[in-house]
Amino acid sequence: MPDFPWPSGAATGLGSLPGTDIAEAQRLILGELPELPHLPELPERGPGADMIGRGAGLLVELPVQLYVGRWQMAPRPGRDQRRIADLLERDLDQLTEQADRYAGPIKLQAPGPWTLAAGLELAIGGRMLRDPGAVRDLTDSLAEGLRRHVAEVRRRLPRASVLLQLDEPSLPAVLGGQIPTESGLSAYRAVDGAGAAGALRTVVQAVGVPVIVHCCAPAVPLQVLRDAGAAAVALDLGMIKDLDPLGEAIEAGLGLFAGAVPTRPAPGSPPPTSAAIAERVRVLWSRLGFPAARLPAQVVITPACGLAGAAPSYVRAVLKGCRDAGRRLAEV
Repeated sequence: MPDFPWPSGAATGLGSLPGTDIAEAQRLILGELPELPHLPELPERGPGADMIGRGAGLLVELPVQLYVGRWQMAPRPGRDQRRIADLLERDLDQLTEQADRYAGPIKLQAPGPWTLAAGLELAIGGRMLRDPGAVRDLTDSLAEGLRRHVAEVRRRLPRASVLLQLDEPSLPAVLGGQIPTESGLSAYRAVDGAGAAGALRTVVQAVGVPVIVHCCAPAVPLQVLRDAGAAAVALDLGMIKDLDPLGEAIEAGLGLFAGAVPTRPAPGSPPPTSAAIAERVRVLWSRLGFPAARLPAQVVITPACGLAGAAPSYVRAVLKGCRDAGRRLAEV
């Protein structure tokens, strides 16, 4: 079994949290997820804090602007680009201030090339996904931007080790030819698995740190992620329909960020206990047929997806539950 770049029994979040106060959010993450904290994302702050805008701001020499509520390529950097950069700088300043002595792994998040290509529009109209040349330029630009982003965090936190999470919720739809055109009457041509893996591999190889690919959609393309060189996959356990591909990926050494807690509570129900969270993961692991001793090293406990729309009290309970569930699994 390979060595994994996180401690045994770790838990983490997947990025987004409610609210607009980055100082408070960073304190929460460092307090509740001390073994594997992450840089929080606060989309309620508005344009530039959303996933597509924040990711587009990392592109190198590909400026963007907000037009009729959508992000599109722009001829030159403008006010929208400056807002994205300002929000990220504030976030990094808080991370630097609060985690300056932190010496463990820390996780960053950014949208992957396929979700960006499906979410960003060309200046002439239509999504970037329609133009293979534009997708190649986008991928190269994102790879360089993320390389710089990782290097900046390493400079600010010299004792920490950085992990990068690529958010790819649109990847299954890209592979299935299910991304609609502007008219909504047709869809963009499907991308084959080799092409999808190649773009992801470009980013993985550029950043030089372990990469987790997060996909909270059904039918996560695990072979594509393995071919891209991902260190782990983050997925919602509630969306797993076929265990065989997941078992094959785990057997091949892929780490699993197991989304074991709903992002919204069932009406009238309290958050699940750490014992219930740990048991859910144990049952899955047993069904996959792997020895229990292997679980705490290869699996990280997470919420099912981002928590931006959840109540703050639920968020705190979920993060604490994930942390304590990871520790329960490590005690086996």
